[in-house]
Amino acid sequence: MELIGNNIMMYIGTGGLLGPLLFISFHLLRPILFLPVMFICISGGILFGTLAGTLYSLIGITLSSILFYGVIKRMPRMLKRLTALKGRLIGQRTEMTTSQIALLRLVPFIHFHLLSLCLIDMTANFKDYMKSSFISNIPLAIVYTSIGQQLSNLSSLHIFSMLSSLLFLIFILRKKEITITWQEFFQVST
Repeated sequence: MELIGNNIMMYIGTGGLLGPLLFISFHLLRPILFLPVMFICISGGILFGTLAGTLYSLIGITLSSILFYGVIKRMPRMLKRLTALKGRLIGQRTEMTTSQIALLRLVPFIHFHLLSLCLIDMTANFKDYMKSSFISNIPLAIVYTSIGQQLSNLSSLHIFSMLSSLLFLIFILRKKEITITWQEFFQVST
């Protein structure tokens, strides 16, 4: 899927006037392609720069939230199942604010639409949901698009050295434990 995402992003970058429309529509295809929001926002910073990339990402993320709201409201059984899952993961009685959700959207390991479900639960109607969703999407779009813009300014040597350092750290910080089963330890020699 990552290869498909990279190819689509390259096509969007060379799309001319249709590039922004393709980029925004790519936000709508993101859940189908199982790509993280962070990847698309960073790509927006690389392709369009910080200001335009943030604007296009904000529009795309907001449209994705609208689509999620429409789909989930038409599927009450799925909404009930997802709400039960959210209750197990976050807690049944946990009340969050829009600013808390905005901060949680910055964490790449928390699912975007799980937080959208939290927004649905805390708002009374579609208008309130859209307002809260838009506000909580702003930090996400700004931060990750800015990261993408900064990455586009780095040379290939810098990127290679950062990735090499990251691989080295992953190797050094790995779990250094050997597991020996009971039978292997007390092996009977014959």
